[in-house]
Amino acid sequence: MEKRDYYEVLGVSKEASADEIKKAYRKKAMQYHPDRNPGDKEAEEKFKEAAEAYDVLSNPDKKARYDQFGHAGMGNQASDFSGMNFNDIFSHFADIFGGGFGGGFSGFSGFGGFGGGGQQRRVRKGGDIRIKVKLNLEEVAAPIEKKVKINKQVVCPHCNGTGAKDPNSVTTCPDCHGSGQVVRQQRSMFGIIQQASVCPKCGGTGEVIKDPCPHCHGNGTVSGEEIITINIPAGVDNGMQMTVPQKGHAAQRGGVNGDLLVVFEVADHDVFERDGNNLYLNYYISVPQAALGASVEIPTLTGKAKIKIAPGTQSGQILRLQGKGLPQVNSRIVGDLIVNVNVWTPKSLTREEKAMLEQLSTHENFVPKPGKNDKSVFNRVRQFFQ
Repeated sequence: MEKRDYYEVLGVSKEASADEIKKAYRKKAMQYHPDRNPGDKEAEEKFKEAAEAYDVLSNPDKKARYDQFGHAGMGNQASDFSGMNFNDIFSHFADIFGGGFGGGFSGFSGFGGFGGGGQQRRVRKGGDIRIKVKLNLEEVAAPIEKKVKINKQVVCPHCNGTGAKDPNSVTTCPDCHGSGQVVRQQRSMFGIIQQASVCPKCGGTGEVIKDPCPHCHGNGTVSGEEIITINIPAGVDNGMQMTVPQKGHAAQRGGVNGDLLVVFEVADHDVFERDGNNLYLNYYISVPQAALGASVEIPTLTGKAKIKIAPGTQSGQILRLQGKGLPQVNSRIVGDLIVNVNVWTPKSLTREEKAMLEQLSTHENFVPKPGKNDKSVFNRVRQFFQ
């Protein structure tokens, strides 16, 4: 099924401010909230669709990429909320859902606190990790896998992330009775307003630990490392960022891992210069090749290509090899290889070579006679890109 435009999903324009986007998402989240639509699969899908749209449009980097390339250019940068449960989404947008548990919209009553009658526990989220991955131009030409070793917080292997010495050390929180939240009622001119907040005793988990794990001291995580495989699409450029979901730090005492944020750094090439998806090559030919014409091999990122040099080729002539550049990220579009042909003038000559050239210089065909078609470099380049 084709994805809808994110702006259409939230009902905002492309010029909408960050605050307007946030308000629009909050409205959609309230409209399709699971507590308001129990058992409604269509409302559930729209709730998750709105979460995905907000995840992209609330992030300046993701929003800029989406505005430029649409869904085709997002790749792994758009989080997949279709496989998440509601607790994961509530945790992902803690600022929207009043602390990250069950979507308790403060000041509302009559909808079970937007959290399953106040029974939803807080889902913790681990911290994100940001790394830089260096690539060369050849690696950018096709999709590749990179394995990176990350130092991070991992689930404690001794307590399996519970933070407790043993299963008997975990008990239900006596203050919130396992709900993870405490509810306060306040009388106003409009009646009784019910307001939920995170239970301060258990931090929203609904559980307290009598005897903490001696290895992680009750956190549920320890310092460790992980080798992560990153699937990098072809065509990435300097400064581009992709997200590997849930490969960041493990959350304390269970929950959702943070994300791994990968920033790409593409090294300069010795032969080619890059401009977006196009590559530029300065290629030198000899004076005889320029005068007589020739068939030559030029380098490409993936090997070599044969081109014909027409007789009478002038220095500065530009040739285009279609489809020999770089692919656009998550697209079938491929850039071109732009070849700038230069005629190489010898810097040193033997006595015999000098004599030959002096003799040729007296011939009429060796006297420069530029015509109308021999345009200036500026006009030639301008015409080439029109």
